[in-house]
Amino acid sequence: MEFRIERGALADAVAWAARVLPTRSPVPVLGGLLLEAADGQLCVSGLDYEASARIEVDAETVRPGKVLVMGRRLLDVCKVLPEGAVECAVEGSRFTVTGSGAGFGLSVLPLDDYPSLPPLPEVLGAVDCREFAAAVAEVTVAAGRDDTLPTLTGIRLGLDGDRMTLAATDRYRFAVRTLGWKPGAADVSADVVVSARRLSEIARSFGRAGLVSLALDSGSAGFELAGMRTTVRLLDGRLPRHDKLFAMADPVTAVTDREPLVEAVKRVSVVADNDSPLQLAFRGASVLLQAGYEDDVASQRLPAGLVGAEEMAVAFNPSYLMDALASFDEPVVRFRLMGPGQRAMVTGHDTHRDALGTAEGSGPTPPHQHLLMSVKPLV
Repeated sequence: MEFRIERGALADAVAWAARVLPTRSPVPVLGGLLLEAADGQLCVSGLDYEASARIEVDAETVRPGKVLVMGRRLLDVCKVLPEGAVECAVEGSRFTVTGSGAGFGLSVLPLDDYPSLPPLPEVLGAVDCREFAAAVAEVTVAAGRDDTLPTLTGIRLGLDGDRMTLAATDRYRFAVRTLGWKPGAADVSADVVVSARRLSEIARSFGRAGLVSLALDSGSAGFELAGMRTTVRLLDGRLPRHDKLFAMADPVTAVTDREPLVEAVKRVSVVADNDSPLQLAFRGASVLLQAGYEDDVASQRLPAGLVGAEEMAVAFNPSYLMDALASFDEPVVRFRLMGPGQRAMVTGHDTHRDALGTAEGSGPTPPHQHLLMSVKPLV
């Protein structure tokens, strides 16, 4: 085996495939990357028990063949190689990498012990890569981190015709994002749970414009774009549906500019020890943020609008509130409030008129919704 390739192309391909490698594994070959050179293409692939990745890039093939080398060591080598053309070859029991006067020799792993990569499931359709990545980022903040409840660490991926729904919850908050996609058939339907960490890595890794193909079967999800193909094992179980939970009868509506609110939450939260509550007291044309107890307190007042009540005070875990606000990019956010200690919905709007002018139950449902449970307000 022997091939030539630009250092940047090799480094990018190795880094993309190496992201699925396990940090520790009782099976040493799972720490390896499989390199296959043939017909002017280099294919780099890796896998563990939960995910696989395969990428194809152009390379000058001198002698076709394949080799298995330790992935993270090869990635370290690629990072320090000088810019320019790189020559790679198998020489006896070593894989050599040379370029611009620098040379490295890496031991090879036994190919016979390396498992086959799982096939890509059936392709169901395609979705815009950048829109999909943004949607995944918006809901991931609400996914659980407790590995003893694995289903809650996932993102629900629901397909219904030309509508895709992404949702995540850790029982204290619930984020939902809907977006359009291009199904391969009119009756496409699916409801699965994918690891939030894995799905976030996949969505970020493509990092370009274009349509990414989505594939599903009973046990895995697959994604493919421009020579990059990856699969991930589905999580068992189902996330709760959000439809009834998100339905609110006669809520109080409050709106305020998002960026000033984010800065105020950061500022006031410095006295909120151990995520103690941060209170938002809406009254008239303003909202007063307050946090802290006894001698260590902080407050800030901002302009705001309130409809449905003369005043309303709610409190939130400041970290959860920051996560929710950071997941929006609209200039204005709207709160739908049921009262202290009850559900609160956060959505984004382009203008104050949109935020306050839409009656509850009328108009289209916002594509991005983030539900928070309010806590006991400050006394």
